[in-house]
Amino acid sequence: MTKASTIDLVERARAIAPLIAREADEIERTRRLTPAVVAALIENGLYRALLPQSLGGTEAPIEIFMQMLEEIAKADASTAWCLGQCSVCAMIAAWLDRDTAQEIFNTPPGILAWGAIAHEARSVGGGYRVTARWDFASGSRQASWLGAHVRIVGADGSPRKNADGSAEVRTILFPATSAVLHDVWQAIGLAGTGTDSYEVADLFIPERFTAFRDVASALRETGPLYKIGTGSAFSLGFAAVSLGVARATLNAAIALARAKHPSLAGSAMRDNQAVQGLIGRTEGDLRAARAYLYATAHAMWHDLCLTGEFSAAHRSAVRLAATWTIHQSGRVVDAAYHMAGATAVFRKHPFERRFRDMHAIAQQIQARDSHYEDVGKAILAEGSGAKN
Repeated sequence: MTKASTIDLVERARAIAPLIAREADEIERTRRLTPAVVAALIENGLYRALLPQSLGGTEAPIEIFMQMLEEIAKADASTAWCLGQCSVCAMIAAWLDRDTAQEIFNTPPGILAWGAIAHEARSVGGGYRVTARWDFASGSRQASWLGAHVRIVGADGSPRKNADGSAEVRTILFPATSAVLHDVWQAIGLAGTGTDSYEVADLFIPERFTAFRDVASALRETGPLYKIGTGSAFSLGFAAVSLGVARATLNAAIALARAKHPSLAGSAMRDNQAVQGLIGRTEGDLRAARAYLYATAHAMWHDLCLTGEFSAAHRSAVRLAATWTIHQSGRVVDAAYHMAGATAVFRKHPFERRFRDMHAIAQQIQARDSHYEDVGKAILAEGSGAKN
């Protein structure tokens, strides 16, 4: 496997973007990343962007990871989504013992995917047994390992509790060959992500293939990346994907406006003042959203590297910036789509797929409106009000 440095990780993404763009129709048709795309991602080390350096990964600063996904998303949203999902899943290596992490991530292809938290695993001698089915496993069709976040129950079926009284939740990991995958991802957008369901029956999980994900006291790696945790990494990564989709859609609208002479119109589209104004405003909206997201990520990373702590204030700021950026990217895509007129509805043009992909992104957990409520509650609880 190739290790990419943080310096060239984004350049490698740019270099393979034309290949991904050429494969995009086939990805959409088959609802899977094509072998050529998966091979390019592996060979260029992109799946290993967030894997610890101690395991041969890049352990990239979060902004580099975001830029990488943004570049891939310009070519194809499904590819960027799978790459973002599996890259963040690889962060679990920071909570595993070295031999276990080596077995999972340094045995080709070394790709891990997981779905939403659900169900429970029963504690037995030396590990856990589980029978369950999980949903929303983006990237599972490329993965060599699968994971799941489960509540733990004792041998008698009683829930195990943490010291603070909360339910004990572990991430369990197992070879993809141990599970049955169900082809259920028939969605309006992100069609090529293979976000399918998977299930296991009476599967034994050895203790060493479990971890306390995002629990600071259980971390084995010391790098600042892992103090952010997978939740915030998902937020920033998928917000960057939305920016890439929005940038590509607006660029397509700009290119169309330069070339199109609408029927029954007295002048070219590029000379229409309404179009000129809409492009200017939409460009400003997109640049503002991108600047806000990256400024938030940069401030968080700077303070994290300086203090060694991922503060509650930065966690809230990341959540707000990521949610708002996804919503703002959706508005940019909508504006570009409507600007294109009837041209936008044809599959041969670069609008309708991105329109569907963007609206699929905006429906998932990272874009929930309830995040604004959580941030607002935190702001109102501060004694001196919100800070820039």
